[in-house]
Amino acid sequence: MPDPKFFITLVIPAYNEEGNIAPLLQAIEENCAGINHEIIFVDDGSTDGTAAEVASLAQTMKSLRVLRLKRNFGQTAAIAAGVDHAKGNVIIPLDADGQNDPADVPRLLAEMERGFDVVSGWRKDRKDKFWSRRVPSIMANALISSVTGVRLHDYGCTLKAYRRSVIQNIQIYGEMHRFLPAWCVWQGGKISEIPVIHHPRIRGKSKYGLFRIFKVIIDLLTLKFFSGYLSKPNYLFSGTGFIVLLLSIVAGATAVIDKFGPDRLPKFRVPLLLLSVFFGLVAVFMFLMGLLAELLVRLYFEVRSQRPYRLADE
Repeated sequence: MPDPKFFITLVIPAYNEEGNIAPLLQAIEENCAGINHEIIFVDDGSTDGTAAEVASLAQTMKSLRVLRLKRNFGQTAAIAAGVDHAKGNVIIPLDADGQNDPADVPRLLAEMERGFDVVSGWRKDRKDKFWSRRVPSIMANALISSVTGVRLHDYGCTLKAYRRSVIQNIQIYGEMHRFLPAWCVWQGGKISEIPVIHHPRIRGKSKYGLFRIFKVIIDLLTLKFFSGYLSKPNYLFSGTGFIVLLLSIVAGATAVIDKFGPDRLPKFRVPLLLLSVFFGLVAVFMFLMGLLAELLVRLYFEVRSQRPYRLADE
C-alpha cells in the first residue's frame, strides 16, 4: 500500500475521447481505491460527446472534478490547467484514450517512496504503429536526452508522477509537457523511470502525426536556451558576437592582403570587404541583443519576484 501521506491528483486531459472516459474512470477507481486521491478531468474543447459523458459521470463520482477549456488549447495547456487546480501533493497526468493503465499508479507511488521526486513511465512494449508513431518517438527521445542531459527512454509517455513541490513553479506552454522531467531535474529533483503497461487504442483516433517532430525540435531549442541561459543570456548573444567579430576581422585582414599583398599570393574571388562589413554589423547586432536580453531577464526576475535558485528544503 502506498504511503498514506500521499494525496494524489490524477490529471486527465481529453479532446474528443467519447466512449473512452467511463472505462478509464472505472479503472482508476478500482486501482486507486486504497489511495487518497482526486481526479481532475480537463475537457480541451471537445466537439463530440465527451463533455456530456464526463458531466454525467461527475454527478455520481465525488472524487471527480471537471474543467472545461473554451477551445482546444492543446495537451500542454490542458495539463497546466489541471496542475494549477490540483490539491494533491503528488500529481499524475495520464491520457484519456485508455492506452495508459491506472494499475500502474500504485507502482509509480511505490517507486516515489524510494525518495524520487519524479517517476517517469516507459512504454517498453508500446502498442502503436511502428513507422508513424514509434520510430519518430525513438528519434525524439534520443534527441531530447542528448540535449537536456536527462536520459529517459520515453519522454512522450504522459503517465508520470510528480511531487507538487518540484512542478508547481514550472511554467509550461507549447509542447513543453513532454519536457517536464528535464525541467524538474534542473530544479533539483531526483528522477526514476519504470516500465508501464501500454494498451492499443480501441476507440477514437490519435491526435498526433509525423508533423509533431518539428514542434518538438522548436520547443527543444527554446528549452535549451531557458535551461542554459535564462539568467545569463548575454553569454550566448555576446559570445556569438565575439565569434562573428573575429570572422569580420579575418575577412577584413584577408581583403587588405589580397589588395596590397605580393602578386604571387593567391587572389580571392569573393567580396571579402563586403563580407567583413556584414560580419561586423552582425556582431554589433548580437552585442545589442545581449544587452536587451539582460534587461528583459532582470525585469523577469524583479517584476515576478522570481528567485534564480531553490532552497533544498522547499
